[in-house]
Amino acid sequence: MTPRRLADSYVAALAELDPAVAVQLGINPGDDRLSDLSPAGAEAVAALGRRTLEQLDAIEAAAENQDESEQRCARLLRERIGAELVVHDAGEDLRGAVNSLSSPLHVLRHTFVQMPNETEEQWGVIARRLGRVPEALDGYRESLELGIQRGLLAAPRQVGALLAQVKAWVEGDWFAALVTAGPDSLRAQLDDAATTATAALAGLRAWMEDVYARAAEGTPDAVGRDRYRIWARLWNGADFDLDEAYGWAWNEFHQLDAEMRAEAEKVLSGATPLEAAEYLKTEGPAVEGAEQAREHLQQLMDKTISDLQGTHFDVAEPITHVQAMIAPVGSAPAPYYTPPTLDFSRPGRTWLPASKEDRYPLWFITSAWYHEGVPGHHLQIAQWLYVAGSLSNYQVSLGAVSSNVEGWALYAERLMDELGYHTSATRLGYLSAQMLRLQRVIVDIGMHLELDFPANSPYRPGERVTPEATREFMGRYSGLDDELLDGEVIRYLGMPGQAIGYKLGERTWLRGREAARAAHGDAFDLKAWHMAALSQGSQGLDDLYETLANL
Repeated sequence: MTPRRLADSYVAALAELDPAVAVQLGINPGDDRLSDLSPAGAEAVAALGRRTLEQLDAIEAAAENQDESEQRCARLLRERIGAELVVHDAGEDLRGAVNSLSSPLHVLRHTFVQMPNETEEQWGVIARRLGRVPEALDGYRESLELGIQRGLLAAPRQVGALLAQVKAWVEGDWFAALVTAGPDSLRAQLDDAATTATAALAGLRAWMEDVYARAAEGTPDAVGRDRYRIWARLWNGADFDLDEAYGWAWNEFHQLDAEMRAEAEKVLSGATPLEAAEYLKTEGPAVEGAEQAREHLQQLMDKTISDLQGTHFDVAEPITHVQAMIAPVGSAPAPYYTPPTLDFSRPGRTWLPASKEDRYPLWFITSAWYHEGVPGHHLQIAQWLYVAGSLSNYQVSLGAVSSNVEGWALYAERLMDELGYHTSATRLGYLSAQMLRLQRVIVDIGMHLELDFPANSPYRPGERVTPEATREFMGRYSGLDDELLDGEVIRYLGMPGQAIGYKLGERTWLRGREAARAAHGDAFDLKAWHMAALSQGSQGLDDLYETLANL
């Protein structure tokens, strides 16, 4: 047994234990179970992790000389499972079970979105799995009840945000809409299962409003330094000097603010960045209609692949397939990406939340799709899957580290700017996106550690970084609309330590590139470096810089 084989056996065991993992990876297609969302289910996953680490200890004790690829996989496996166990053992998974983006309810719903639905047999699996929704929701309620008993609850903002989403799912009859495309031969079974699932979800919502929300009253938004470090390690694979990161972000803020002011002048003479952004939202280029926006983004990704192929990347044929999609009703307001299956039978997909106005300004969305699609998330994650045979399935899927992935996607946005792909109508959007991610470092650390805006801050110097101040501060410098601002603040409070990984991850990617460039001098080949970097599989930020610098 080697670390890579152990990692793959862990993936297989976890997929058997947690059907949502199997759906994500595109394996066990006949499995109609749903994830066990009860405390027993969480403990079973934790027990598997502990056994795997014990096996890894034995493998490493017996091995004399393991090659670097085995060592890299072993480090990732140990760090990732270890970080997950710290979260579980501290009861943080009970608190984190209620948030606006990655709660078990979001995972459950997305399980159905990702399931294949082309044959009658596949629809039969969907029908049977829908019939298990009430059982899964009962398990989720058990976990929330345990959180109440142990005093490990989410803050009221998180409860309110999730309840608003669940309300949209229930009132929009989301499960019924899911099965409308099913075959006539299964119509009665599908409709009955959808009705039962919706009723169970409505019942859970009523209980959460009556019981959980009341119990959560008074729970603070801020998690404090100690809890923050637990979550930051999970999301980033690193233990940051949080005070250094906070100071670094403020230095970068002042430089970026000056660049945005210069760019705003190009858009509209005499305008501030916020005024120029508002002008671009209303008067700049836009696409009318969700389907037209989806088609535009599909064309953008296809063109970007074509343009970069052979010059800055060598994109393998399966990776050239990526789909732009419209996000289901009730999703978070931000776009997102879902990866291909291990065999590429389901392609990578970008998801655009529908706009209430059904109008999609291009000033901001263009760089967002360089981030979510190409050359961002899709090129990295799909390349990992393509080279899985030389790594391990774990390194290219479940072992993904958020800050590595988000750092690359932010690097990808910067690369497209370096290559001159922006017009005056979209470059301010790119800079605004950079500012948003930079502000995330400031406000995520600031809110949870209850820090003050520094003396050189142009906004409320010396005052506490509160959720209310965060919303105004971000709106003043990023140009986001009200709905997105509300969603951003709630997200940071519900997923502490995740939002800092974008800029701190990008910082690692940029520093690694420059170190490699300095080492190679005139012989440095950016395309070769890109492909080598994207073929390493997942690593936490503690390991990533050294790897990138030595490519």
